[in-house]
Amino acid sequence: MQLKIKMKENSETYPHLQLVESCRKSSRKAQMALYSLYYKAMFNTALRILNNPVEAEDAMQEAFIDAFQKIDQLGDNRKFGSWLKRIVINKALDEVGRRRVMQPLEDRINEIADQSEKEEQPELETEYRLEEVKNAMGSLPDQYRVILTLHLFEGMDHEEISDILNLEYNNVRTRYSRARQRLLQEIKIIQHQKIVKENSYVEN
Repeated sequence: MQLKIKMKENSETYPHLQLVESCRKSSRKAQMALYSLYYKAMFNTALRILNNPVEAEDAMQEAFIDAFQKIDQLGDNRKFGSWLKRIVINKALDEVGRRRVMQPLEDRINEIADQSEKEEQPELETEYRLEEVKNAMGSLPDQYRVILTLHLFEGMDHEEISDILNLEYNNVRTRYSRARQRLLQEIKIIQHQKIVKENSYVEN
């Protein structure tokens, strides 16, 4: 009786397990079903990094192709979603790398500078509306938008970001701090523009 209950819970908790298993057998139908389940979330992940719908679509499609071709590398079917997301992020980061021929020397020097000071900063997730954060991120340079996306929207900590971006841990903390400050500035600009627009409506 206990075994039957456990099997039922697994089926309900991970409804895609059988689809993943079928994909291991190259089932086209299962691939399309998994695509339907995940494509919106994966597209949004790529879009937040690239800020370009066409490039995000390309990165997402390439990620799915890679995932289905290399699905034997997936150790646990229950981790398909997180495994796929990592592939999508890597594809998006590859595109960011192609955009940037060479990182400015000043940025490279700043990244390795010792950041010993600590300052109180508001929590972006709670102090500002989600829509304001998303709009402001669209105007950020790639390197800032990427690191903020991975932390704020994908829930990665600095150590995980360090691993996926191939950066030193301290460099990640430094870049995130600068990205955050830049984001706060952009949010304030957006808020100011909104107030000006609302006041103009009142006056008219």
